[in-house]
Amino acid sequence: MRAVVQRVDGASVSVAGSVTGEFDGPGLMVLVGVNVDDTSDKCAILADKIWKLRIFEADQLKARGIDVASESVEVAAADARLPILVISQFTLFADTTKGRRPTWLQAARGDKAEPMVNDVVRALRDLGARVETGKFGADMRITQVCDGPMTVLLEV
Repeated sequence: MRAVVQRVDGASVSVAGSVTGEFDGPGLMVLVGVNVDDTSDKCAILADKIWKLRIFEADQLKARGIDVASESVEVAAADARLPILVISQFTLFADTTKGRRPTWLQAARGDKAEPMVNDVVRALRDLGARVETGKFGADMRITQVCDGPMTVLLEV
């Protein structure tokens, strides 16, 4: 599994003109891709990495009036109970080694990927995260305000 994690200052996703998930202020925008060889045991591991990834500055959050449950300089979304927007993204497994047209042979098909992305969302919620989502397989419009920018690629 792969996740592109971005520190943002607000994000939203809409499908057919209707907002399906959004939050204002600091949080994470996460694109999740599932590989054909991935197994469901990776979902909880990925969720834990996302929730505990220390990419926020405690002083900046405190200056905005956000409580931070850590004395560290760098803190995680978990330390400040920040929201997360999770979007399924099969294109994270694009193969561009030959030619100009990407292939997605390593991306899991929807019948495998959708339940696994849902398991990541469920695991994040079980950890205490407020999670917003898009709609699997839909044509989505995503808006985000990148903070930093800070973008991290996670693989499990």
